[in-house]
Amino acid sequence: MSQIRRVTAPGAPEPTEKRWSNCLVVGDIAYISGQTGRAADGGGTDVNGPNDYLQSLAIFTKIKALVEAAGGSMADIVKLTVFVTDIRRREQVWQARSEFFEGDFPSSSLVEVSKLADPAVTVEIEAIAHIGCSRTLQ
Repeated sequence: MSQIRRVTAPGAPEPTEKRWSNCLVVGDIAYISGQTGRAADGGGTDVNGPNDYLQSLAIFTKIKALVEAAGGSMADIVKLTVFVTDIRRREQVWQARSEFFEGDFPSSSLVEVSKLADPAVTVEIEAIAHIGCSRTLQ
């Protein structure tokens, strides 16, 4: 029976309110909660204002830190769910995503929402990774 393991990473601080975990691993599956462009220092400020590209870069950097802390790589991510407040800026998210993935990209959903937790946050991304699935068996 698999146990739940909480994974943390310095580049993706846990919420101070203790309301959720950023990353839980069950067996070889990592579930990464929705990440936003808030500062990685945990200060709660948004790193890049209303620019979806810069917010997405910051988000993918956090996701990378979490999946690596879980023992995996970005190539292990099999599913992304992207929430945006303006779907017309989706190309900015896609541009940032292309800087973190190559080859077969993860399965992905893109959902426009009326707002996210903070008015300055315009993108939120969650991920699921199968740790080790991208490694070639020798």
